[in-house]
Amino acid sequence: MRHFVQRAGYLIALACAPLVATAAPGPGETLSVRIGYLGYRPDPGPLLSNVIPEPIDAGQRGAELAIIDSNTTGRFLKHSYTLTTINSDTPEQLLEDARQLHREGLRLFVVNAPAANLSQLANAMPNSLLINAGSASDELRTTNCLANVLHTLPSRSMLADALAQFLAVRRWNRWLLISGPTPEDQTYAEALRRAAKRFGHKIIEEKPWSFDNDQRRTAQADMPLFTQADDYDVVVVADERGDFGEYVPYHTWLPRPVVGTQGMTPTGWHKTVETYGAAQLQKRFEALANRWMNDRDFAAWIGVRSLATAITKLGVTDPQTIRQVSLSDTLPMDGFKGRKLTFRPWNGQLRQPIPLVHPRGLVSNSPQDGFLHPTSELDTLGFDRPESECRLSEAKS
Repeated sequence: MRHFVQRAGYLIALACAPLVATAAPGPGETLSVRIGYLGYRPDPGPLLSNVIPEPIDAGQRGAELAIIDSNTTGRFLKHSYTLTTINSDTPEQLLEDARQLHREGLRLFVVNAPAANLSQLANAMPNSLLINAGSASDELRTTNCLANVLHTLPSRSMLADALAQFLAVRRWNRWLLISGPTPEDQTYAEALRRAAKRFGHKIIEEKPWSFDNDQRRTAQADMPLFTQADDYDVVVVADERGDFGEYVPYHTWLPRPVVGTQGMTPTGWHKTVETYGAAQLQKRFEALANRWMNDRDFAAWIGVRSLATAITKLGVTDPQTIRQVSLSDTLPMDGFKGRKLTFRPWNGQLRQPIPLVHPRGLVSNSPQDGFLHPTSELDTLGFDRPESECRLSEAKS
């Protein structure tokens, strides 16, 4: 299903839209920048808990705000930004719609879709630049390297490392790990195992949640017995969909904190992030969307802003040129996280601090003090260059 929307006072009409500019405009001319937003989120299926669902416009609203912000600053340079939004019901429809935009000249995209669909889009549009604002897959940053994709959503390994650093500082080193049955839960659990080994933790026991009864009381009733184990400091949960994790806090056999996908959670963005000007970004977003900004909204917002920052520096919209400068470490961006943000040149992942939050409060930010790196402390989160097969700065898109 294809939706054409009016944003920031611009009516997007594909039939009469100009082709993407690849050279700087002449004196007095306006540089028109068209960016596509491609969204597809699979149906999560029935949930055991009354988990609060992710907003159906997550990601899209962040991109819309970034277009407004880019036009606010761009008008002084005679740069005009417009957003074309596609939300599709199926991956097949998303691919078809994306190809149509590509045929019409669009070359810059922000994508909120699972890893498999992102790979499909990247292969179908090799001479475009795609910003990944929807998939936390570690494979996209390590082995399945996509030359024309940059990543603004944190990877699962970045989230797990951020959590493990905090637990190391608190000396909560003995973990009880509970993982769900979905493929996403299993990949999150694998990232947690890697982080535990990397930062000196011990998983004293690992328990898979395999209860298939859809009665909510089952999780509540069974959780105390389920969490019986040798003494542990913390319960670490891998339940991305929210099937059972909401019932772990306050139901554990031992009175222990709960962290991971529930309890205290590492995330790319949260309402409780307020410092370094973030409160103003939050207010602007809430005025636009009438809800809180989440991690996918921020990933889409910083994705569009990264494109606008490169275009401001370069004066052109050529995707290859933007890609090259983005991977060069010469284009730091302000992401309201207290540090200048840059893309890792080997895998295109945006370096960024990771907030650790509970539903109503900010607990900490990682990287934690004392975790050092020869290049950037931010590279202590996620797969470092020697751990990844990707070498995007050495390849052409």
